[in-house]
Amino acid sequence: MREEEQIEEMMARVRKLELKARRLVRESFSGEYLSSFRGQGLDFDDFREYQHGDEVRFIDWNVTARMNQPYVRKFREERELSVIMAVDVSGSADFGSKHLSKRELSAEIAAVLGFSALQNGDKVGLLVFAGEPVMFIPPEKGSRHLLRMIREILMAKPEKQGTSISEACDFLIKSLKRKALVFMISDFHADSLDKPLGKLSRKHEMVALRVNDPLEEELPKAGKVVMVDPETGFETLVNTNNANLRMGYKKLMKRQAEGAAAVFKKHGIDAATLSTDRDTLPALHVLLKRRGRRRK
Repeated sequence: MREEEQIEEMMARVRKLELKARRLVRESFSGEYLSSFRGQGLDFDDFREYQHGDEVRFIDWNVTARMNQPYVRKFREERELSVIMAVDVSGSADFGSKHLSKRELSAEIAAVLGFSALQNGDKVGLLVFAGEPVMFIPPEKGSRHLLRMIREILMAKPEKQGTSISEACDFLIKSLKRKALVFMISDFHADSLDKPLGKLSRKHEMVALRVNDPLEEELPKAGKVVMVDPETGFETLVNTNNANLRMGYKKLMKRQAEGAAAVFKKHGIDAATLSTDRDTLPALHVLLKRRGRRRK
């Protein structure tokens, strides 16, 4: 396929994804997003005289000394968020045994969350990463900006096909000067999760969205097949008719998923698992409702 045809096909996919995401946001998603993510703290507004019942910790002693009576600092809620989509486009992200690849699912999730954020008046940015950070698009508003992000998720071609959660977290810690909301969208098939996610979650608000495919959870009985690691290129011949091998593989993948979930819980990171063979909205609804109840 010629490059022009590939670009046209990709743009058609982006437009189709835009229409789907806008419809989902309009019909069922924006209200829950609004109640779950309303701002990241307080901005200083003005001074006023101290009144009975005011927090003593808000007294400004410099102003109090000048005015010879207590004055407190007034604050207003900071409404606008900087929302960052940190999307894994490593070799394993291009795997998909059902309707979508994990990369396409990630793009769909980013589109739904992105349009929800824009409707809420928030800025949206993107980090595309694999074995290293591939591209960073600073937070801005506007649908054209978001469509560019979706296009980059679908088209990115990383040189290092592995997955480095650590490098992605380090990049965001260094690059984001103000507290942001980070949606990390990945299969989290990486050796190091605990320290990097812990460091990032202490500085920014984090939500982990783990994307997976049903074939990654359980091998089918399909005889001898050559399995290729998409991130290293390593090939091995596997006899999937071997019941012990299938059971061992299933246990290994279950431990990997439980390990990631334990890290999320340890650091207070909200998380959901989204699969290429199922509608993503129910899991996202559960996540946002849980967050909304906590805020109330």
